Amino acid sequence: MRKQSTLLEGDIGTDFISLCHFIVKRGRKAVQKSPRQAEPSCISRAASRHLCPRPLSGPEQPLTVGERRRAAAPPPPPTVGGGLKHRLSASAAARRAASSVALRAPAAAMGYAAVLLLLLMAAEGAAAGGPEVHSLRGSWWLCNGNGSLSLRGEVPGCVHTALHRRGLIQDPYSRFNDVMYRWISLDNWTYSRTFKTPFDVRKWQKVNLVFEGVDTVADILLNNVTLGRTTNMFNRYSFDITSTIKEVNFIQVHFISAISYAAERSSCHKAYSVPPACPPPVQKGECHANFIRKEQCSFSWDWGPSFPTQGIWKDVRIEAYNHYHLIYFSLTPFFVRRTQQWSLEIESIFNVVSSKPIAGLATVNIPKLQTQQTYSVKLQPGEGSIVLLVNINKNSTVEPWWPNGHGKQIGYNVTTTFIMEAGYQIEKISKAYFRTVELVQEPIPGSPGLSFYFRINGLPIFMKGSNWIPADSFQDRVTYNTLWLLLKSAADANMNALRIWGGGIYEQDDFYDICDELGIMIWQDFMFACALYPTDQDYLESVRAEVSHQVRRLKSHPSVVLWSGNNENEAAIASNWFSIPHADREVYIKDYVILYVKNIREIVLAEDKSRPFVVSSPTNGLESIKEGWLSENPYDTHYGDTHFYDYSSDCWNWSVYPKTRFASEYGFQSWPSFSTLEKVSSTEDWSYTSNFSLHRQHHENGNDQMLQQIGYHFKLPQTADPIKKFKDMIYLTQVMQAQCVKTETEFYRSSRSEIIKGEGHTMGALYWQLNDIWQAPSWSSLEYGGKWKLLHYFAQNFFAPLLPVAYEGNGVLYMYGISDFHTDHKLTLKQVIVNSWSSLEPVCTLVKDGVTVKAQSAVSIYKESINALLERCRNCTRKSCVVTFYLVGEDGLQSPMNHHFLSSLKDAVGLEKTQLSATVSQQDDVYIFDLQTTAIAPFVTLDVGSIKGRFSDNGFLMTEKKKVVIFYPWEPTSVEELEKSFTLTSLMEVA
Repeated sequence: MRKQSTLLEGDIGTDFISLCHFIVKRGRKAVQKSPRQAEPSCISRAASRHLCPRPLSGPEQPLTVGERRRAAAPPPPPTVGGGLKHRLSASAAARRAASSVALRAPAAAMGYAAVLLLLLMAAEGAAAGGPEVHSLRGSWWLCNGNGSLSLRGEVPGCVHTALHRRGLIQDPYSRFNDVMYRWISLDNWTYSRTFKTPFDVRKWQKVNLVFEGVDTVADILLNNVTLGRTTNMFNRYSFDITSTIKEVNFIQVHFISAISYAAERSSCHKAYSVPPACPPPVQKGECHANFIRKEQCSFSWDWGPSFPTQGIWKDVRIEAYNHYHLIYFSLTPFFVRRTQQWSLEIESIFNVVSSKPIAGLATVNIPKLQTQQTYSVKLQPGEGSIVLLVNINKNSTVEPWWPNGHGKQIGYNVTTTFIMEAGYQIEKISKAYFRTVELVQEPIPGSPGLSFYFRINGLPIFMKGSNWIPADSFQDRVTYNTLWLLLKSAADANMNALRIWGGGIYEQDDFYDICDELGIMIWQDFMFACALYPTDQDYLESVRAEVSHQVRRLKSHPSVVLWSGNNENEAAIASNWFSIPHADREVYIKDYVILYVKNIREIVLAEDKSRPFVVSSPTNGLESIKEGWLSENPYDTHYGDTHFYDYSSDCWNWSVYPKTRFASEYGFQSWPSFSTLEKVSSTEDWSYTSNFSLHRQHHENGNDQMLQQIGYHFKLPQTADPIKKFKDMIYLTQVMQAQCVKTETEFYRSSRSEIIKGEGHTMGALYWQLNDIWQAPSWSSLEYGGKWKLLHYFAQNFFAPLLPVAYEGNGVLYMYGISDFHTDHKLTLKQVIVNSWSSLEPVCTLVKDGVTVKAQSAVSIYKESINALLERCRNCTRKSCVVTFYLVGEDGLQSPMNHHFLSSLKDAVGLEKTQLSATVSQQDDVYIFDLQTTAIAPFVTLDVGSIKGRFSDNGFLMTEKKKVVIFYPWEPTSVEELEKSFTLTSLMEVA
C-alpha cells in the first residue's frame, strides 16, 4: 500500500519567496552564532576497572591522540533509518498510511500573513538549535564471557579485528587460523564504555540511542537498564532513552554467540526441519545459518571461511530532538510519457514527538533545472511522512543517468527545506539522478517463452559484469578505498553491472555512491541464499523491518535497478536440493510464498514503485508467477535468468553452454597469485597438494576439477622444483579460467540478436564472481587486495563495447561483430593467420572492408570452412596455425585483438620456448614495459608481486616482435622496485 501524500506545487509569488528565504537565513545565522556543546570525555581509568575487572596485562594505557580524535570526532552524515519502532505489520502499514501527509492545498491557501507568521516562528526555532547528534564511535572496552580477556576495541568494529590489532591473535586469514580461532565466535563478548552526555537532557523531548548496525544478537543496556535486544545484522535499531540517560552514562552491549543462537533457534523449531542444517564438511563451517538474520557466508561458503563475527559494525550515536526528527529521506525520479516530463518524488519520514499535527512549508530547489516549488505540509504524530511530487521545469533539459559505456552519470543538486510552525528548520542537500528502468518480459517472435532484459531510459542494455560478494570477513577493514579500487576495476574492465549476491550483506553507503558515480548497475538480492528459511512471526517481523529499512536506505541510488528476493531458493525447492519427501513439499512451498511474496515483495512494492522486483535468481520471471511463484524448472532457457556451472565438459566447447535469455551466474575456479598466497602461508604450504592447499579449497573436488580443465588443452608442469611447480600450477589455473570464461561470455554476447531453435536473445552476462573475501582458490577475477587475475584482463577485452568473436560449428569458422554502441558502424575486419608457432611472419592475411555492425547487436560478419581457410593459407594445419582478428573503424575506432585456437595448445606444432625480455621506464605517473619476443608467445603474463597496480594488458597472445604495456600504480613505487619484483611468463616457460 502506497502512501497517498503527494502534494501539488504552491503558487507563491517570487517576491514572497524571496522574503521567506530572508527570514530563513536570519534563523540560520542565529544558529551559527550559538555556542558548541562540549565534546565528550574519554573513558576513565575507574570505568575501565569497572568494565573489565581482570585487565589483560598491566595498567590501562592512555588513549593515543589518534584514538582520542576518533572517539571525539563528529559523526558522519547519518544514514537515517527505522528500527524497532518501524516494523511494518499490516496494521502498522495502515497506521503509517493514515499518518502520512495527505494535503492537496497549495501553500498560498494558508494566506501570506499566516505563512509569514509560520516562517518567523520557524526562524526563532532555528535560532534555538536543531537536534543534538553525538556519535559513540571510537574506543570501547571489550571483554569475553568469563572476563579472562579484556582489551580496547574500536567501534565500528568486531572482536576478531580488536584481538588482532592488540596482538592477541595472529592474522585470522593466516594458514589454518579460520579453524584455530573458532573459539572467538563461540564465546559471548561484551562491548562497554562510559560517556558524558554533551547536552542538557531537560531541554529535549526525545533522546534516542541509535545503532546503525549490530552484528548480531545482543542485549543493550544503558545505566544497567535493559533497553532491548538486537537480532538482525541488517536492521537499524533505535531505543528511547529519554528517561534513562544521565549526565554520565554506562552503556553495555552483551553479545550472544551467533553460532549458539542459531543452534538454539533451530532446536526450537520443532514442527518440521528447515534445511540445510550444516554446510558440507569441505567448507569447515558452522550450522543453522538460516536461523539467524546475519551474513550467511560468515558461517562459511564454497569460496570463503567461517568467521561468525560479533561486534558493533556500524555507527552508534545519541540523537536528541524536540517536536520532530527526520529519519529517512529519498528521491525517486519518474518520467511521465503522456506529458514528456520528468518528476521527482521526495519522501521524508519523521519521528514526530508532538501530540498534535505540525503544519509548515516545504521548499524544493533544483537550480540547474530552474525548478523551485513550495508546498504546505502537515506532520501527524508518530511516524509522519511527507511525499512531495516535484515537476521538473519543461524548459530545462534533463540529462539522464546512464550505465557505464552508454553515457554520462549526471546528478543534480537538490535542496529541500522544511520550515515548520514548531521546532527547527531542516535543510537537506542531496543529489538527484534521473533515469528509468524496466525489466522487459514479453513474447519474442520465433521463440516460445518471454524475453528478459533491462531497458534503461528507453534503451535496451546488455548487462556486462559479475557477481559481488563481501570484500572481507571483517567489515571494519573495508574502507572507501577498498571499495573504490574494486569497483573502479570493474568499470575499467568495461563492466556496467554487478549483482550483489544474497548470501552476503547489503553494502555500505559508499559502495552505492561509487556505483552511482561509475555507472555500475546493481542487481540487489535480499540476503537469503541457498537455503530454506523459517516463517515464524518473530522471524517475519524482523525480516519486514529489514526489508523496509534497506529499501528506504537504498532506493535513491540510480545504480540500483532491480530488487531480487533471494539467491537460488526457488531452484532449491524445484530441484529438491534437500531431498524433501514429496508429501512434505507443500509445507516448504507455502513458507516460500509467505516469506518472499507476501512479506518481502509486498513491502518492496509498497516502498518503491520505480524499479522491478523478481522473487528469486534464477527464476522464470512472469512464468514463475504464473506457476504459483515457483516454477517447475527455474533454469528454463526460454524465461528469466539462469545459473550454469559445468566443470567436467571441455570449456572450449561453446555448445555445452545454455542459449539463455540472461546468464546471471557462471564461472570457473582459479588460484590467486603466489604473491597473494605468500602473505598467509609458509614454505611447506607451497604445493598444489599440501595440507594448506587442501584446506583453502572449500569447493568439493575443486582442485581436481581445475586439473581436469587444464589437462584438456595444456601440459601439466613436470619440473622437479616444488616451488616453481606450485607457481606454474597457479599460472595454469589462471590461464584456464580466463580462457574458459572468455569462451562462455563471448557465446552469450554473440547470442543477443538471434533465435536458434527457439533459444537466444541473451541480454546479460554476469560471471561468478568479481572479488574475493580471502586468499584462496575461487571463481573471482580480482584477488583479495584487488590484484587483477588474468580473467579480469580478459574481461576488459571480452566486455569491450566493440568486439569480434569466433567459434566453430560443423567444420565452419563463424565470426560475429558485437556492438554496444548506439549507432551503426561500418568497419574493416582484419584477419591474420600465423603459420608455425615459432614464426612471427603471417602466412596469409584477409582484410574484409564494408563490414556493418549494427547498433546494439551481434551480427554475423564472416564465415568460411576450416578446410578452405587452411587450403587458402598454405602450409597451415590446425596444429600449426592460430587465427587472430580485430575490427577497425573511422576516427581511431578499434576493437581488441581476439584469437581463435584451431587445436589444443598441448598439441600445437612448432610452439617452443621464446626469448622474452622487458625494459621498464617511467613516464609521468605510469610505468612503461617494453616487451620483445623471438617467437609467438601465448598467454604472456607480467607480474610485479605485491606492488599494487594493474597493467594495460596481460595474459595476451604476443604475435609481434614488440609490444608496449603500461603499468598503472595504485601506490607510490619506482623503476627499481618494479624491476626487482618483475617476472615475465608465457605458456612455454611452464615445464
